Amino acid sequence: MKWNEIKMYDLTIGTGVTTPPWPTYQPLRVEYFKRLSSNGANGQIIHTSNHVGTHLDGPRHFDTAGGDIASLPLDKLCHPGVVVDLSDEFGDKDYSIYSASDIEKRVEVKDGDILIINTGYHKYGWEEPLADEQRYMMRHPGPDLQFTDWCHKKHLRWIGVDCGSADHPQNTKIRDWNPAETKKCDEYMRKTYGKSLEEMYPWPEQYQAMHIQMFPKKYGEIIHAECVGGEIDKLSNKRLVIGCFPWKGVDIESAFTRIVAFEGFEV
Repeated sequence: MKWNEIKMYDLTIGTGVTTPPWPTYQPLRVEYFKRLSSNGANGQIIHTSNHVGTHLDGPRHFDTAGGDIASLPLDKLCHPGVVVDLSDEFGDKDYSIYSASDIEKRVEVKDGDILIINTGYHKYGWEEPLADEQRYMMRHPGPDLQFTDWCHKKHLRWIGVDCGSADHPQNTKIRDWNPAETKKCDEYMRKTYGKSLEEMYPWPEQYQAMHIQMFPKKYGEIIHAECVGGEIDKLSNKRLVIGCFPWKGVDIESAFTRIVAFEGFEV
């Protein structure tokens, strides 16, 4: 395969001072400490949390003994995988829940794959015409509680999602922080699934299951990238080589990252 026969797709959103961080996290700030006119070069200082824009949650984000970003091997970060498109069914359903079967009826997920999930909610990202920070961060679809076991059985390398979190938003601290959202979600759960929010995602047993039951070494360090987007709609239900390229951060729990899909390899 010749390099000029490979097509690359950028699955990363832009990151700037107006990019919303995950709720309650520190946003990005940028300041100049030197300027070209007076100092001969432009130089900047960046103040930020690691959870702004497209970023990779590393093992240490939810595991004190977990590896830092620098410890992640390249063959974990870059490997064949699949981009599954769930937007036809879940792209406008606030608080909805998807399952492994929803993925497997659309694509074949192989052992050891990278899995990118297109829920459709990237269209509410801050750069988009339909930008809606509340829907993007607090109302996006999320997986059911059997999803973690399926990920373990598939030995996935990592997962990417096109929204604020790989967990259902109401299986995160948003449940405590925003009672109005929690009330609306509970009403949706009762109407749609015939169960309360607490029955669907019981706490503390299943709190942030996609993090706590995935990131530690005993679960295989199945980490995930959040706020994926870019050209994701061009890759619906395709197999490709997918690469995640965070900075090699020593003692860093998570990191900004560039995610690129490579089409043309036999995978």
